[in-house]
Amino acid sequence: MNFYDFTQEELENYLIENGFKKYNATQIIQWVYEHNVTDFSMMSNLSKKLIEFLNKNMFFKLPKLVIAEKSELANKYLLELIDGNRVECVLMNHDYGYSLCVSSQVGCNMGCSFCESGRLKKVRDLTLDELVGQIICVSKIENIRIDSVVVMGIGEPFDNFNNIKRFISVVTNNKMIAIGQRHLTISTCGIVPKIYEFADLETGVNLAVSLHAPNNEIRDRIMKVNHGFKIEKLMEALDYYINKTNRRVTIEYIMLEGINDSDKCAEELANLIRGKLMYVNLIPYNETTHFELKRSNNFKIKRFYDILKKNNINVTIRKEMGGNLSAACGQLRANAEKE
Repeated sequence: MNFYDFTQEELENYLIENGFKKYNATQIIQWVYEHNVTDFSMMSNLSKKLIEFLNKNMFFKLPKLVIAEKSELANKYLLELIDGNRVECVLMNHDYGYSLCVSSQVGCNMGCSFCESGRLKKVRDLTLDELVGQIICVSKIENIRIDSVVVMGIGEPFDNFNNIKRFISVVTNNKMIAIGQRHLTISTCGIVPKIYEFADLETGVNLAVSLHAPNNEIRDRIMKVNHGFKIEKLMEALDYYINKTNRRVTIEYIMLEGINDSDKCAEELANLIRGKLMYVNLIPYNETTHFELKRSNNFKIKRFYDILKKNNINVTIRKEMGGNLSAACGQLRANAEKE
């Protein structure tokens, strides 16, 4: 079994079931995550019997780097998993530290019309070790500490809900990855039942929602998930989340020329979220050769921003990073799959 596929609680239970002590899990975790030791025989405070057991039953395996594309503010990595499947993650260098965007699935079944990730259909969910492995792998490649993590890469996190719960446990555990709850963000395209479940977990981590349209007519056209969960139901779920957690929700909104960038759309969006504990992140679209959709021009993006501001909506325009990279989510993997 891969060591990285255990939460602390799972490792404790596994050791107890095999005749060892609960505190042994803390000892091993400290060696691995604090001292970067992945040779059980070098863990000097473990008994010989435990070391023999671990060597027989456990191993350390991380994703393997295939391609790294680098720019001044962002690096993109294509990683190969143990079965040969590939995912990508993006390291962003902000003035407040390093942020890593990780993938949650190999491919994606959500089928959003603008998204490169969904063009190659879902193969499988990522396991805990593959989720955590992206953070550890990039940390080792660049010899840095990751300060924040966003689960916004390839895949729909709430379609891999159980492993995302375990991932949160490892990432926010101060004995393991040790990233604070406020520095971890999970993004969803709007799987309503899972938003309620996520709210009830009260994890303290951030929630982002890929909305990308202010009404059902437009959202139905560009996001298949809206056929199952209309905007009204999505908003009800977000109201529940906010009331339960008192946490602000990020509304992600990709700016698509002639589709969702009109003044009318801006006014509709303002009316939709006014008075709610939400803010809008306007995202200039990364065009790809596989879709005819175009990015809104800078004037349109700024005008949309100004209309939201005039309506007292908290809004930002996402800073573009790594413009010379295969910037669209899933594009590096998709390009590599063609080779």
